[in-house]
Amino acid sequence: MSSRMQSTRPPPSLVHGGGGGGKNKGGATGGTGGHRPPSATSGAHDQRAKTILKEAVDAVVNSFAKHTQGYGRVNVVEALQEFWQMKAQRGAELKNGALVIYESVPSSSPPYVCYVTLPGGSCFGSFQNCPTKAEARRSAAKIALMNSVFNEHPSRRISDEFIEKAVADARAQFKHVADLSLPQGDPDEADNPSTGIGAFRFMLETNKGRTMLEFQELMTVFQLLHWNGSLKAMRERQCSRQEVVAHYSHRALDDDMRSQMALDWIAREQENPGVIARELSQSERELEAARLAGRELRFPKEKKDIMMLACSQLSPSPLDP
Repeated sequence: MSSRMQSTRPPPSLVHGGGGGGKNKGGATGGTGGHRPPSATSGAHDQRAKTILKEAVDAVVNSFAKHTQGYGRVNVVEALQEFWQMKAQRGAELKNGALVIYESVPSSSPPYVCYVTLPGGSCFGSFQNCPTKAEARRSAAKIALMNSVFNEHPSRRISDEFIEKAVADARAQFKHVADLSLPQGDPDEADNPSTGIGAFRFMLETNKGRTMLEFQELMTVFQLLHWNGSLKAMRERQCSRQEVVAHYSHRALDDDMRSQMALDWIAREQENPGVIARELSQSERELEAARLAGRELRFPKEKKDIMMLACSQLSPSPLDP
């Protein structure tokens, strides 16, 4: 079950020197290449993974119901909302309030899909084959409630010990910080905010005391800035990573940010026709894989939404004046 929890890995942009802008202008980031047809073995493995995930989610939801409401069927949609309201009442800093937001994907026939965004920015989706819209909402609420409950474990809270482990993991993952050519293990690297790992430490330290789910929106912002090429552009303007982190730590992931990124992709489309369609297709595959696996999916969902916005602005409806 721990593999379904949030990762402490920093966004690539905070460790690698190169930004995503160069690749994005030339095409989609990371094509999937040729796909092999699924074998019987892989199909059986996927089915077993889905079964294990469903059993894990049901076990956590039932345990939550037993300890909060006694035995009996739990209304997971209500339970999830009550969970985050309880956190707010106990002093959790939730800048957007304790409201849990659901978003159903328009469809005239099953299977239906629903996404739920938690206070703090994490997003999960219905991970089962849902015959009704109500069941899709319950499925999304289940996986979100499981992650919310596990998020309360002390190991998920950003503490001094958590920061040291996260920084050590980041050091071990990358051999060097490309933009400064610092060797792995340099003792000054993690304390220098102008380096990638140093910026990651700075982000964690400014959010000390919060949990990883509460930290998710900030992480998603920096993932999007890297994917969109914005970080590369800021480095070219001589902005330090510390300045960038300090600025975007107080920015919400809102419609203004999405619109600006959509305009960036429209400009790329004019230079490289087809890039938006390729990136949209890639984002849809990533989102679907994350949803069915029960993983946190705010980043691929935001990418898809930005690409859809770019498409709508690139090709206005015939009904528009």
